[in-house]
Amino acid sequence: MSAMQSSYLPATTESIAMAQEAKDASESILILYRVLEDPSSSSDAVRTKEVAITNLTNYLTKENRAEELRNLLTQLRPFFALIPKAKTAKIVRGIIDAVSKIPGTSDLQISLCKEMVEWTRAEKRTFLRQRVEARLAALLLESQEYTEALTLLSGLIKEVRRLDDKLLLVDIDLLESKLHFSLRNLPKAKASLTAARTAANAIYVPPAQQGTIDLQSGILHAEEKDYKTAYSYFFEAFEGFNALDDPKAIFCLKYMLLCKIMVNQADDVAGVISSKAGLKYVGPDVDAMKAVADAYSKRSLKYFETALGDYKAQLEEDPIVHRHLSSLYDTLLEQNLCRLIEAYSRVEIAHVAEMIELPIENVEKKLSQMILDKKFAGTLDQGAGCLIIFEDAKTEAIFPATLETISNVGKVVESLYMRSAKIMA
Repeated sequence: MSAMQSSYLPATTESIAMAQEAKDASESILILYRVLEDPSSSSDAVRTKEVAITNLTNYLTKENRAEELRNLLTQLRPFFALIPKAKTAKIVRGIIDAVSKIPGTSDLQISLCKEMVEWTRAEKRTFLRQRVEARLAALLLESQEYTEALTLLSGLIKEVRRLDDKLLLVDIDLLESKLHFSLRNLPKAKASLTAARTAANAIYVPPAQQGTIDLQSGILHAEEKDYKTAYSYFFEAFEGFNALDDPKAIFCLKYMLLCKIMVNQADDVAGVISSKAGLKYVGPDVDAMKAVADAYSKRSLKYFETALGDYKAQLEEDPIVHRHLSSLYDTLLEQNLCRLIEAYSRVEIAHVAEMIELPIENVEKKLSQMILDKKFAGTLDQGAGCLIIFEDAKTEAIFPATLETISNVGKVVESLYMRSAKIMA
């Protein structure tokens, strides 16, 4: 053990106090390592070592020593044989959580979880293994290792359903829903979310977990363009996370504002932001949505693109927001183009691009797409660089009336034929 000293310190409250009074974190860490070296296995020593582990974990986290936290889990394995399995599970999960707080440790967390799964399998610690596997699946999902995550979850769900561990089942079903959503399989994402809700209804669910369920419900409803229902779920999730001071609250608020914009209520965005709860989260995320709402209210593509450029991290790097804003941008672009070209029968594409303040290539591509989608009748004369708009062919009212008359005459003739056939018989 590189960080441990050859001479141990007795596992007593005095040693713990000595670590707390040390002049810096590095010295405190060395003292706590020496406490863990104490060979004593008395109940008092074991309790003191548990405190030492908690303190050591905190110090190593503050010092960003992720690799040492990983080694600590390996070093503590003999100690885990002395304490109850529930306490072992608490310590293991605590150290894994501590590693997750250190930036840039995704790969380390995945390998650490895989190591612990192997150890728990060998030690036949089913309760802990299932929770570490669920954590591993969540990490694989974050790392976009979808196939491996799905394989892991499929086996885990069957096992947990047999044991009827409802709390863990809620977590796993939620994870599966997020995974299917990432794979763009909406029906399965909804089915997994329904399973999570069913399991959650049978037990007490912590507020944070309930907020996560509501957040996922809102995301799925937004994906189906049911923005009003999505807003309700995001609002519920926001209230839950806001009460817990959970960082996820800002995402819920952002999605609430997105829903307002998508249902053509961009003017309500300022009201939501200026509410008591909204003011608490004023920052780049909220400013980004406000800029989008302003651009949408003014029907200005230029402002829209400026907002996307100024708040790239908040808008384009958030997959949920990016997907819906892309759809909104297309709608706004189509509306603007239709409004500009309706006065013309023939117009230069360069002139349209100049009026809408967008590159010619983008405008030409969009116009050709709109023609193919039959948004308006026309054609592109690329040689002359012009758009030719056809007049809508007006249907004469006499034609449908003539067809209806012919159809009725046909019915009369058929009826007369049937009658004459009966008389002849």
